[in-house]
Amino acid sequence: MKDPRDIIVRPVATEKSYYLATEQNKYIFQVHPEANKIEIRRAVEEIFNVEVVKVNTMWVRGKRRRLGRFPEGRTPRWKKAIVTVRPGQKIPIFEGV
Repeated sequence: MKDPRDIIVRPVATEKSYYLATEQNKYIFQVHPEANKIEIRRAVEEIFNVEVVKVNTMWVRGKRRRLGRFPEGRTPRWKKAIVTVRPGQKIPIFEGV
């Protein structure tokens, strides 16, 4: 798992993530389930060319979903990383919306 683009799966675009990005320099990403904080830090620094101050990770539980007339299923659980970057630096993927 050396490639940074395998570690960072996608950015999480929600109202809360935009608020954190603009007000507190915190960016939220869905990451590979086996990635640790050090790998996440290096991947974000390499991909977006910013200096990472702090990384917090957590698991997001899967939700129950109906599958038509069939019994309930579950959406998969996934790992989320909240990355804090140095003040004054921005990640452009979250800008402009």
